[in-house]
Amino acid sequence: MAGTGVFPVHNNIFKIGINGRGSDAEDMVAIKDLENFAPAIDGNTEEWYAMDQAGWARRAVTGKSLSFSFSGKRNYGDPGNDYVAGLMLATGQDAESKFEWTLPSGAKLTMNCVINLTTPGGGDSTGIDGLEFELLSDGKPTFTPAPVSP
Repeated sequence: MAGTGVFPVHNNIFKIGINGRGSDAEDMVAIKDLENFAPAIDGNTEEWYAMDQAGWARRAVTGKSLSFSFSGKRNYGDPGNDYVAGLMLATGQDAESKFEWTLPSGAKLTMNCVINLTTPGGGDSTGIDGLEFELLSDGKPTFTPAPVSP
């Protein structure tokens, strides 16, 4: 196991498949110069009021989606950064890829994703080009728990 306790956010590792859905292990690369990430889980919930519950609601989660928002700097020449920025006009299958998130604990989440590039560059004249995008799950992700130490 990677360790226990608290970890700085920079211990998270993200990789994107630079050959879209056809990416193999060697096509999975880091995206340099990311500064911020925010995962979000959206659940679909059904609600009903059964007679036998005396007016109290019953509920069930019937679906989920997972998304990540990323922001950072545009790093020209980095394969991961160039791949994401190159999706500026991509739609449909051209905006699909694979994503890996290795958590500081050693746990790993992998998923097919859709990449929604929102900012391929820009900023103040004395600043550095920004890069902002969302990765949206496409189907059920795979979660592998952290290895257990003996």
